[in-house]
Amino acid sequence: MDRQTDATHSLGQGLAGYLRAIATALDLPEQGTSFEISDTATAYIALRRGARRPGEDLMLVWSESSGWALAVETDPRETPEVLAHLGGDDAVPAPERVARFVRDVLADRWDTRARPVFAVSGNRPALAESLAPYVSPPQA
Repeated sequence: MDRQTDATHSLGQGLAGYLRAIATALDLPEQGTSFEISDTATAYIALRRGARRPGEDLMLVWSESSGWALAVETDPRETPEVLAHLGGDDAVPAPERVARFVRDVLADRWDTRARPVFAVSGNRPALAESLAPYVSPPQA
């Protein structure tokens, strides 16, 4: 296996575990998570409806180039309405930090002007390494 293929495999394993950890921190089912690795690695977590946004489904979305954002679900052909970005310089913030971000946005305690700044975008080996702590050991 070449280095890029190995990094993509490791990235997928790490991203799956990372999403499980975030879902657990938010007390959400793992079945509401998904990810895709293509030109850009992306992830999705379905959220419960928030009291401040009745009638709207919310989602937590991530990409290796822009980090985490809380958004309103839209038709898949439309661009989602982003409510807030987590921001910061860490493409893989701790699951507890992501959960706190979601709770703070839903409680109107978040500066919605935050924008991400990352150094790992496009560097699959570095991103896979950042996600390595979330890889589950193989089941016996």
